[in-house]
Amino acid sequence: MLIRFASTEDVAAIAALVERYWEFESIEGFDPLRVATLLAQLVSEPQCGACWVAEANGRLCGYLLAVFVFSLEHGGLMAEIDEVFVCDEFRSAGLGSLLVTRAERDLAERGMLRLQLQLGVHNEGARRFYERHGFRRRAGYELFDKAL
Repeated sequence: MLIRFASTEDVAAIAALVERYWEFESIEGFDPLRVATLLAQLVSEPQCGACWVAEANGRLCGYLLAVFVFSLEHGGLMAEIDEVFVCDEFRSAGLGSLLVTRAERDLAERGMLRLQLQLGVHNEGARRFYERHGFRRRAGYELFDKAL
């Protein structure tokens, strides 16, 4: 299993995985052209974020996408995991852990101070996974958002 940074040559394969992830999470509005365009932008503009892919036998079987945020409260740049997906046949084999561990290492090397993520309130499997990796709920906070 190879974990590496995504390249522009990976965009179509990652977009196909994104579609599977959005189906898995019941996220509506998948538009292949829009997703591919955004992925190409992300991998070509490293100041915005990063994407790692997991490759087995020349085939992409997972990805982790993180975006960067500047925070006064936390003293500089931090990252947020936007999406993580591992194909069904590779789940529970440590691939997600490899992706998270590699991302944490690379992000720390780039000077990121924190790594955060959002979870669905009923996604207990993901909650246990991230807790095993040292993530904790931020006491006293709740996520709010608004479409612009």
